[in-house]
Amino acid sequence: MRLLPKSAFGQTALLIGLLLLINQVVSYLSVTYYFIRPTSAQINSLLATQVQSMQTQGILDGDSATRWRYTQDTGISIMSTAQARQQGLKHATYYRFMSDQVAAQLKQSADVRISAPPTELDPNQPYKVWISIAAHPDTWISVPLTGWSEANISPLTIYLMVIGVLSVVGGWLFVRRMNRPLHALQKAALHVGQGRVPEPLKEQGSTEIMEVTRAFNQMNRGIAQLEHDRTLMTAGISHDLRTPLTRIRLATEMLSPENEWIREGIVNDIEDMNAIIDQFIDYARLDTKGQQETSDLNQLIGELTQARHIEETHHISLKLNPLPDTLLSRIGIKRVLDNLIENAFRYGSDKITVSSFHDSRQQRIYCRVRDFGPGIEQDKLPDMFQPFTQADKARGGVGSGLGLAITRRIVTSHNGGIELRNHPQQGLIAEFWLPVKR
Repeated sequence: MRLLPKSAFGQTALLIGLLLLINQVVSYLSVTYYFIRPTSAQINSLLATQVQSMQTQGILDGDSATRWRYTQDTGISIMSTAQARQQGLKHATYYRFMSDQVAAQLKQSADVRISAPPTELDPNQPYKVWISIAAHPDTWISVPLTGWSEANISPLTIYLMVIGVLSVVGGWLFVRRMNRPLHALQKAALHVGQGRVPEPLKEQGSTEIMEVTRAFNQMNRGIAQLEHDRTLMTAGISHDLRTPLTRIRLATEMLSPENEWIREGIVNDIEDMNAIIDQFIDYARLDTKGQQETSDLNQLIGELTQARHIEETHHISLKLNPLPDTLLSRIGIKRVLDNLIENAFRYGSDKITVSSFHDSRQQRIYCRVRDFGPGIEQDKLPDMFQPFTQADKARGGVGSGLGLAITRRIVTSHNGGIELRNHPQQGLIAEFWLPVKR
């Protein structure tokens, strides 16, 4: 499993997050060492000084009346362990660093604890510091901290958290703005790869991204011009070829009945040449996808197979599962189905199987055409969709070699995919899928 993101947005966001995390750690350490620790050291020094003063005055060794008067004058209580436990000592928290600092100043072991006021009491009641020293192990000194609750560090923590969140959100918005032109460039590049000509992209973002966008727009215009010139050239060549082919066909009609076999051969060759010219034009056209509409792929399969029933030697077995309706070009997908079925009959066998199914997890619909012929050599399968490529050695093909190239172009323009593979037992499987779009 890859933990580091691959996208520029993810990497930039991760970098900003790490920098902000380091900033927060440094901020906390700075506050701790330059604010909290000095303040804590001052409090511990005052507590130790207070205990020393009480020892010097003999308050810890005095009777209960002396301790009571001292409490009335200073607010500091002196009590036994049993009394201290009743007053909240049993809920107090032991702090080792405070105990060590107080003990170091008093030059004897000390036990320092802090207790918070119970929630049912007045919330303005102060925290209490409990101190016990080795010279008087059964005596506890209770010192109220009147300003502790007001000086807690929770506002500082909230402030640092708010700063961190705002920094992350600001960095995310900044990165998103910087990557928005890249997303638009990615979508436009996909459209170009599908044979479409997208609108010129708006030049925005940083200087580098604007230069890349400008270069892409120039490339897009160049590709569109090349496609236009190719279509125009193909149309001109086809027009120039059809004229002499028509004259040749007219001349063959004037042959004598004794040369009927020659006339039929020439007519068949002319029809093959016209079909090849039509394939050239289809491949050169830009609008191979056509107008899309919501349709049922099973219905298109049924229409194509019904038309194929005219030939008695051909048999199609249908295995169609329920499919959801999706947006597709009926003309384009019919061309795909007709091409795959024609290839299966021409190069495979007189009996073929056409099946369909729906992948609900990936939201795709599949169509599979299988024949029972000799198949195609495994090393030739990846090249079968290239223009002018045929597997003549395996299947004895004839034609221009553009049928599968046109088929893949139509399927790709629907954002789908197509593949050829040999059946484990016998025959070839041609399978294409389309995304479910409503």
